[in-house]
Amino acid sequence: MHHEVTAVAPLEDKGAGHTALPPTALHPKALAPANLILTVVLSVFGAIVGIQMLASLGITPSTSLIGALAAMTLARVPLAMFRGFRSVHAQNLAQTSISSATFGAANSLFLPIGIPFLFGLPQMVVPMLIGVSLAMLLDAWLLYRMFDTPAFPAKNPWPLGIAAAEAIKAGDGGGKQAWLLLGGLATGVAGAVFKLPMSAFGVALIGGLGAMTAFGIGLLVRGYSAPLFGFDIGTRYVPHGMMIGAGLVALVQVARVVLRKHGRSADSTATTKEALAEARGASVLGRSLKLGGAGYLAIMVLLCAGTGIYTGMSPGMLALFIVYGTFAAFVHELIVGIAAMHSGWFPAFAVALISLLLGILIGFPPEALVVLAGFSAATGPAFADMGYDLKAGHLLRGETSGSAFELEGRREQMIAGMVGFGVAIVVVACAYPLFFANHQTAPINAAYVAAIKAGISGETARNLALWAVPGALLQLAGGPRQQLGVLFATGLLIASPMAGWMVAAGIACRLAVHGVLGAAARERLEVFAGGVIAGDALYSFFSGAVKSLRK
Repeated sequence: MHHEVTAVAPLEDKGAGHTALPPTALHPKALAPANLILTVVLSVFGAIVGIQMLASLGITPSTSLIGALAAMTLARVPLAMFRGFRSVHAQNLAQTSISSATFGAANSLFLPIGIPFLFGLPQMVVPMLIGVSLAMLLDAWLLYRMFDTPAFPAKNPWPLGIAAAEAIKAGDGGGKQAWLLLGGLATGVAGAVFKLPMSAFGVALIGGLGAMTAFGIGLLVRGYSAPLFGFDIGTRYVPHGMMIGAGLVALVQVARVVLRKHGRSADSTATTKEALAEARGASVLGRSLKLGGAGYLAIMVLLCAGTGIYTGMSPGMLALFIVYGTFAAFVHELIVGIAAMHSGWFPAFAVALISLLLGILIGFPPEALVVLAGFSAATGPAFADMGYDLKAGHLLRGETSGSAFELEGRREQMIAGMVGFGVAIVVVACAYPLFFANHQTAPINAAYVAAIKAGISGETARNLALWAVPGALLQLAGGPRQQLGVLFATGLLIASPMAGWMVAAGIACRLAVHGVLGAAARERLEVFAGGVIAGDALYSFFSGAVKSLRK
């Protein structure tokens, strides 16, 4: 007898709650009817919310927990068709799709197409939408390929992924872990009520100690350099220069990892299981980088042809523009991914501005710079968001890297994410004329347009080159594991000194708890930190939604 699977019914496991799936079980299918209907509905909601909040408030909320809560709620409806949502893995698919749709619609699509509109080039909007849609899909697919490789290990924090996984596990299993998560949730909400960036506190509890220290120092330096020393690092482009140096070194470090691991695999010196897995991961990473490079190159060519900017450049300048745009997309993606993996922040807006400033310095014409700004802004958000979602799934599947169940689950998450991104494309295509008719675009677009119109001075170019040197040296000192240069520059790019103090408080609490509990502290801190981050995200989502509706 054949039974159609809609949202895989969980197997009984009396010791670990009613939704645990053993490694031999089938993972829920993203395209099964019940799962697909829920993911499409959630994706439409997430895309609309993302666009509305970005246009009205300039922020994009994290909606992954909303998707998980929706699936948990349906699981408690006493109907057979909803039984499958008791599976934590089906809930993981729901949170993956809504999160993908939200960040995809807002950051990867609506923001980039607003740049040509605001610049006075409405004829570029449609070809730009086509190009950035392809870039977004490629972005997410590349992270799917690169996740759990030496460049983006699954064991690294990916803080928002931990928050989503702990919330789902607590809702499923209950017990002490649930109370610990609720305590963190209450802490996150309480702090958020008083305008404290509680996600920074939560991230500091679980992120790499070196990376978090660099991130926190960067936040504090940005916040207090002007009032204490009369030196405004933002207007002197210190953060941007630091990120250029750190980003270039990070790119070289990734290349070295690929070449070194690939060499070990080729000469058969990798004899242990772990070393062989690393070598295979490096091989996958290398192939992904090549495919990604070819993909970005093709998209740049398509954008040049579709927007017509090729008519305003000489063949040499056009070739340089295509190569630079491809390279900038790669560096932007890696920097945003690394920052998101370690800190929970991805400075996509600021890093796209850096790519734009360098493009202005090279001397590309204004119309080409509009395309460059949109393309750079589109790469990175989908990459980082997919990392968070895959981390959540990795934790829910028992952190079994390389197992058949893990690989199947990761593949189904990618499909669910692509459903969310596909819905985002449709929603943005339908909604952008209404927003543009009311002159509503992402607020950051005004900064991109102003930079293109103003150009760049010789002093700014010197500052970028000067501060790239310490950024590169710091990144070299920390190495590819700690990413000190990228994280310090990320902190410098964020004007929130209170976030710096919350990072410092998180590090202090973390050290104190480790001193008291020892090795047992890690698991408890992860659960509590997941609650703090989730509480901050939920409060920010609902308060932001109310504010945007009032506008």
